[in-house]
Amino acid sequence: MPLERAFVSAVRNALPRDAVLTELADCRVYECDGLTGHRMVPELVVLPGSADDVQAVVRLCNVHGVPFVARGAGTGLSGGSLPVADGIVIALTRLTQIVEVDIDAGLVTVEPGVTNLEITKAVAPHGFFYAPDPSSQQVCTIGGNVAENSGGAHCLKYGFTVNAVVSADVVLPDGELVTLSRHDDGPGLLGVFIGSEGTLGIVTRCVVRITRVPETVVCLLAAFHEMDSAGNAVSHVIGGGILPAAIEMMDALAIQAVEAAIGLGYPEGASAVLIVELDGQPAQVAADRATVEQICRDAGAFEVRASETAEERALVWKGRKSAFAAMGRISSSYYVQDGVVPRTKLPEVLRRIDALSEEHGLRVASVFHAGDGNLHPLVLYDDEVEGEGARAETLAVSILEACVELGGSISGEHGVGVDKACSMPKLFGADDMAVMMRLRDAFDPSSLSNPGKIFPTPRLCGEVPGPYRAHPLERAGLAERF
Repeated sequence: MPLERAFVSAVRNALPRDAVLTELADCRVYECDGLTGHRMVPELVVLPGSADDVQAVVRLCNVHGVPFVARGAGTGLSGGSLPVADGIVIALTRLTQIVEVDIDAGLVTVEPGVTNLEITKAVAPHGFFYAPDPSSQQVCTIGGNVAENSGGAHCLKYGFTVNAVVSADVVLPDGELVTLSRHDDGPGLLGVFIGSEGTLGIVTRCVVRITRVPETVVCLLAAFHEMDSAGNAVSHVIGGGILPAAIEMMDALAIQAVEAAIGLGYPEGASAVLIVELDGQPAQVAADRATVEQICRDAGAFEVRASETAEERALVWKGRKSAFAAMGRISSSYYVQDGVVPRTKLPEVLRRIDALSEEHGLRVASVFHAGDGNLHPLVLYDDEVEGEGARAETLAVSILEACVELGGSISGEHGVGVDKACSMPKLFGADDMAVMMRLRDAFDPSSLSNPGKIFPTPRLCGEVPGPYRAHPLERAGLAERF
């Protein structure tokens, strides 16, 4: 059903002419995020230039009962910013100001369209950096990071977005602008909002904490003939009381793709490589380095390299951060998944993935944050072969289920979105889901803010048990909109 003329006219009157997109070619740009298997072309896209603009549009949506989806750079991988039918997209890419840099307080105030890496660039001359570092940090925006509670390679030591955000200005689904702070009395609503995937409102400004650049940094690359050996090394490093800044792992397929794309000269014959970055005081780093090298060799590493200069470390990280894009060198398409297991279960889950790969007849490349057990299996397939896309999705879901069976979770940092909504009952019971939906209802009783995400619904998942039938969208009569 097309948007009401009265609503479209009101939006046009509230914003500058170039901030309202209705042409099909313009709107098609916003039809999906990084999970391209789910698409919906929005009828209208707005590009607000200020928090006031965001408020004005959200108020109009509330008055007219129009669903809205906030969007940043579109790098998400779970369909979190997938548009909804009869709804609009609110793209925040024009809110790009770094409002204030307070080095003495160690805080930076930014608008949601500022990219992750821009914060580090702004404070690097003062000896600081912004710790959460998704692989897409050059282009992903802070608004999206807040929505998804993004992490990255260095979240093992420095934490996720929720650990870095001090306060956030938020436009609630009724258009009210509020400030949520970790210093607020009462319930920690800031923590509730971060990671809510745009279902509780839209962030228009936030204050983030920056971290001083460590005195010494060393990056080790250890190569193994067996994935199990690399997984065991990870457990022994953490079990030995060492807290690296990052521990990353790539399997043979990922190494092959990166070598084809960049040619970094990773050790030949490696079935897995570990990247272990250590930082801190020189004496402590030196001691930890010796211990980690020994642990890796005892676990079966046949080569251990050390990168100590910034340039050498940058090359090592270039390979890891390019891994997703490099997959195009070995597969025409891939389905990226994001699950978590306890570190001690890494060898077992990797064996499970190998078995599932053989069962479904599809290759799986593994790239993951091994230090906190956050897996990113990439299911490789050919979208021109009938049925392979569906098989890839089935395999990806099976990997998630294996993670849950081993005591893990269905998402580490990519979020649930539409991609994993149907897997939520595998992780949460009916009472848990009902409480979460009540909380969402308290923020958004009309179910207008990013509807159809996170929670399973009959439209999306088929039959769902018990309380799931009482989804807010259905109560509001909007279930047909996604």
